[in-house]
This record gives sequence, structure tokens and C-alpha cells, in this order.
Amino acid sequence: MSTDSAPVLVTGATGRQGGATARALRAAGVPVRALVRDPASAGAKAVEALGSELVTGDLHDRASVVRAAEGARAVFSVQMPAMDAEGVDFEGEVAQGTNLIEGAKAAGVPQFVHTSVSGAGRHTSVPGWAEGRWSFMEPALGAKTAIQDRLREAGFARWTLLKPGFFMDNFLPSMAYLFPRGVDGGLVSVLRPETRLSLTAVDDIGAAAAAAITDPERFDRVELELASDYLSMTEIAAVLSRALGTALSAPDMTMEEAEAAGMPPMGASHAWLNAVGQPARPQYARDLGIRLTGFEEWAKKHMRADA
Repeated sequence: MSTDSAPVLVTGATGRQGGATARALRAAGVPVRALVRDPASAGAKAVEALGSELVTGDLHDRASVVRAAEGARAVFSVQMPAMDAEGVDFEGEVAQGTNLIEGAKAAGVPQFVHTSVSGAGRHTSVPGWAEGRWSFMEPALGAKTAIQDRLREAGFARWTLLKPGFFMDNFLPSMAYLFPRGVDGGLVSVLRPETRLSLTAVDDIGAAAAAAITDPERFDRVELELASDYLSMTEIAAVLSRALGTALSAPDMTMEEAEAAGMPPMGASHAWLNAVGQPARPQYARDLGIRLTGFEEWAKKHMRADA
């Protein structure tokens, strides 16, 4: 089961992190088995076109997870909570993570690589936490922490935690997250000009996961706070200006101003980044031999085509 010919079960393969991991593994010649809900979907077909095997299952159905994991050499784990008008289902996220961990363990999988978020599990020690200043961050960070804790205690022969920072993809105009008014409307956020972000390229998450899976002993019990770059919002705005050929300045808005300019509800969490930040730094990944994508390199590749 741990031989090189055995596949890696990749969850989220039709999404960003799982997709990057599937691509990195296939580029390294590692067989991929992608867990998908609908093998006929366009996303699943694209994953299959990489040379991946598709297996139907659902992280809310533990029996399907056990079947999918049989014979796998490793699992790549990522979960996203469901969101609707009622809010965000963080309990469902924990249930999915737990089902995957326990299903993989029941199937005898020897290695588990999970992606979480920078700072999860360390968040309760930040100034103001005990006083309730950051209570709005507890559901999201609490869910991530619960899955991390479950993985540590599950008893896998080898396991690795990846903890990426702020996704570079958040700057894509198509996401309307930091450009809700389009590029011409400028950056909209409560992030301060001096706030430094632990920026992470999604492809670097895939590279880190592939590195852990192809060298399981070296990455065993590594908890990697993963950042590809570390820049202030002023520096970020300068990079985006060069990539887009449009003069942009770092946002300098109150919460009310940002909301009026179209900032989505999730943007309110950026107040946490102003005060606390994230512990991920590029040097940690470099020390493990992982090639990183600088923000300038990423922006030149992605922002021109997307704008």
C-alpha cells in the first residue's frame, strides 16, 4: 500500500488547493485518485484529463471515504465549510475533516497531509482574545483547530500539516473580493497600508503537499506555516500597479467606508490581520527546499489575464 505505484487520494481536486496538489503530484509522476461528488462534472473531467483516477464519494459519507481510501499510499485533505443565507457551516467542516481522517485510518492509509490555515491553534494566545475582542474569529479558527487536533491524535504513521496564509488569488478581480468595484474602483478593504500579509500562492500549497507525499519521513509531523511572500499592503499595491498598468494605492478605509464601497462580509475579518497578522513566513518553506512563487511573479502571470 505504501509502494510508489499506489495512488494518493486527493480531496478538493476540483478546487484550488486540491487541484494544485493533483497537478503537482501528476507532474512528479505520482498516481492520483480524486474524490469527487459528480464524476460527470466539468471540474471532475478536467482532473481526469490530468491522468487522475476519479472515485465517487462525499466527505459527509464516511463509508464512501473508506472505500475511496482503500489501497491509497496517502491522503491530501482539504475542507471548505458550506455557506448559505443562514451562515457558514463550520460544524459541517469539522464533520467532513473527521470523516476523512477516521475513514483514511480505517482504510489503513499510512500518510495524511492536511491543509489548514496560518495561525490556527495559536490564536487563543493573542492579545485581546481572552477579553472577547476577537470572538468573531472563533468559529472559523476553532473549526480548523479541531481538525488539526484530530489529525495529531489519529495515529497515522506519517502526517503533515500545511498552514497557508492569505491567498494571492484573493486579489483576482474576478473574485470581486478586494476589487468589488473592479480594478478602476481600486482596492477596497479595511487592511491598513502598513499591514503585512503572509501571502500564499495556491500552486505552492500543491508543491508543498507533493513534497511531503514524495518524502514522507522528512515531512513527518511537520507543521508548516506556509507563506510564499511577506509584503505590506503598500508594497502589494505597487506590485499590482505594475502588473495591471494601473496606478493603485493601498486602501485606507474605515469599516463603514469599506462596506459602503462593496466590501463583502468576510472582509471584516481583515481587522484581525491588521492587529494580529499570521505567523506564516517564506523562510520556513525555503528551509524545507520548497520553491516559492513571489507575489510579483504571481501577479505578472495572473493579473494581466484576469483584469
